[in-house]
Amino acid sequence: MSESYTNWLDQKKLKLNSLDCYSAGITPEELAQQLGVNTSEIVKLNFNENLFINRDRQTLLLKQTADEIDLRIYPEDEVPKLAKNLAEYLKIPQNCIVIGNAGDELLDRIIRLFIEKGDTAISFAPSFVIPQLCVKRQEAKYVTIPLKNDFQLDVPTMLAAFSKKTRLLYLCSPNNPTSNQMNPKDIETLTKAFPGIVILDEAYNEFAVYSFVQRIHEFPNMIILRTFSKAFGLAMLRLGYAIANPEIAEILIKKSPLPYPVSGFTARMGIKMLENLDIMQTAVTALKVERAKLIDSLNQIDGVQAFDSQTDFVLMNTKLPADFVYEKLLKRGIILKKWGKLLQYDNCFRVTVGLPEVNAKLIESLKQINEE
Repeated sequence: MSESYTNWLDQKKLKLNSLDCYSAGITPEELAQQLGVNTSEIVKLNFNENLFINRDRQTLLLKQTADEIDLRIYPEDEVPKLAKNLAEYLKIPQNCIVIGNAGDELLDRIIRLFIEKGDTAISFAPSFVIPQLCVKRQEAKYVTIPLKNDFQLDVPTMLAAFSKKTRLLYLCSPNNPTSNQMNPKDIETLTKAFPGIVILDEAYNEFAVYSFVQRIHEFPNMIILRTFSKAFGLAMLRLGYAIANPEIAEILIKKSPLPYPVSGFTARMGIKMLENLDIMQTAVTALKVERAKLIDSLNQIDGVQAFDSQTDFVLMNTKLPADFVYEKLLKRGIILKKWGKLLQYDNCFRVTVGLPEVNAKLIESLKQINEE
């Protein structure tokens, strides 16, 4: 191996190792080991998973899918059929739909196609971190504008940040971690004024009030992201989709270099969940009821403030330091997503809306920590 190649490889490895990456944090298995308990005793409220989905019915669909497929064969018509069913569910043309391996893969695909070295992407903060990681990997600049104190968009400041080099605008609504939807008029204003691609991330939309999906024809530069991981409860299978005008949708489908980005098995499960839509609808209705109860219960604890939510999680701020509360909860086998300081709030947590018995354990634990 030549010295010049060795130097290049060393420099490349150094550069790649300097990139920020996503960390999932401690797993239930790791925490169970630390505490010396069974994994089943760990309360996992940090990944916004929908456990209100009827597991028995979902497992039945899973078994039916396993019986129908031949794993020796590449995917065939599963993805087009899934797109057709999604078009019927969303009431939009099928040629507006792009199927992907979860919303994260679609984000990565869009950013690889539309962002180049030296470009600028704009978003707001706090919000979902993956777009920033993808943009920086493209050697582009990621500019964030703080949300206002009511968690809404600072439209004048964002408009002022648009320039000749801005190529992408990322808007998450409902937003992770603030759990609110943005004012639709603000999204409309920013999208119409933006000179490049606008990604509107609606991953949590089934838990919210409104959607831009049926208005996609009004915004030729908008790409809407949706997922089966949240409301549909298919988090393990990693299935997502994008909605865009047909020209951009065709680019996203045909110009991605990877064949078969979604497995036939996963696509078939998506189809079955759409054919049994009541499973998702029943779960979402139950989750919304429990969400309201959880917010009310959290707000009755002295030193805890929980905010309204349009997602399957709740943003919570505590008077006690976030690190202190987080460690105390871990010792009780409860995992939350610790955010710390968000805007004017110093000790924030993102809390998945769990089943009633799980939420009761969280509430009781927070009360005990407050009294210690």
